Amino acid sequence: MNDFLKGSNVYLIGMMGAGKTTVGKLLAAQLGYRFMDTDAVVEQVTGLPIAELFAQSGEEAFRQMESQVLAELCAYTRLTIATGGGIVLKRENWGYLRHGIVVWLDVPVEQLQTRLQADTTRPLLQDADPATKLQALLEQRQPLYAQADVHIRYDVAETPEEVATRAIEQIKQALKPSV
Repeated sequence: MNDFLKGSNVYLIGMMGAGKTTVGKLLAAQLGYRFMDTDAVVEQVTGLPIAELFAQSGEEAFRQMESQVLAELCAYTRLTIATGGGIVLKRENWGYLRHGIVVWLDVPVEQLQTRLQADTTRPLLQDADPATKLQALLEQRQPLYAQADVHIRYDVAETPEEVATRAIEQIKQALKPSV
């Protein structure tokens, strides 16, 4: 099934709440790949939940740890990797992401707000106006997300399984040699 990827990793990027972990697990299963989540690995390495790491050490320390985790994961093959929403902010991370296929899960901010409204674990949304903060983060990151190899626009009618299947089809299209 995954011959077309030749073992290349698939990196999922996009905003928090975009479904990178959910779709990533399904994508990994469909490809016969292993699944990794950079946030989960950071938590495993530090022994702290992301929110606590942010509180104790700050965002910069988190971003540095995130980059180290990404650097180590990119050395492997046949992985589907869900990344943190801000991983695109550090230029060095793009060097790691380019070792594979980068897929942007693009979800409208209104849908992200709905998905995240009850989530108290997101440090960047612990704000007096989380909706405005989310919009500002999306505007800052959108040009970076747009550098992905594959752009999957969210369709409210699709299940995560359908999104994963569509991602595979679009990856195949992106890998076809242009004639």
